[in-house]
Amino acid sequence: MQPHENSPLDDFIEYPEKVMQQRSADFLAQMRRRHSVRSFSDRPVSRTVIENCILTAGSAPSGANHQPWHFSAIHSESVKRQIRERAEAHEREFYQGRAGEQWLKDLKPLGTDANKSYLETAPWLIAVFSQKTGELEGEQKRQNYYVHESVGIAVGMLITSLHNAGLATLTHTPKPMNFLTQVCQRPDNERAYMLIIAGYPAKDASVPEHARKKKSLTEIASFL
Repeated sequence: MQPHENSPLDDFIEYPEKVMQQRSADFLAQMRRRHSVRSFSDRPVSRTVIENCILTAGSAPSGANHQPWHFSAIHSESVKRQIRERAEAHEREFYQGRAGEQWLKDLKPLGTDANKSYLETAPWLIAVFSQKTGELEGEQKRQNYYVHESVGIAVGMLITSLHNAGLATLTHTPKPMNFLTQVCQRPDNERAYMLIIAGYPAKDASVPEHARKKKSLTEIASFL
């Protein structure tokens, strides 16, 4: 068996303890300004910014480094219109009873409804797809591992990168989402994972007070 090849870790940067604490506090403050926005401006956003953010997401760790994801960055007005029409059709069914009484009750403080006009207003939609199988360096199709976990990490890095670039975001997960596979013309081995809306917030954008309530450290973490 051939030994695996390694290269030196020559780009790691170590910071003094006080600098680490400050950097972590600064980043926490920055990420606390990240909010899910449902009112977007139609102001254009450079494709270069979106490309860089997707490349950041593509640097996420993944099972066996198979990178089981695909990102469809949608700027076309006609494609965005298709997505809105298909998504709202599902959302109307959702809010008319498919969701169930408790789910709708839990959503009420956020003020959401079946209207998804932001799907056309925002300059970019990014449809994220997971890949059960894929190709690695031109080889035949091979099994991917920890697909859901890997794509979830990549999506988190994508949202963080978009926020860091100065954009507002919203995650959208219509059920079912298979229409995204059709609209984006993706192959059968891929499944729609999430739709991310990205752009500048509208001037009258607001955040529900309920969404600002985050659990405390003692509620989300334990130290053993």
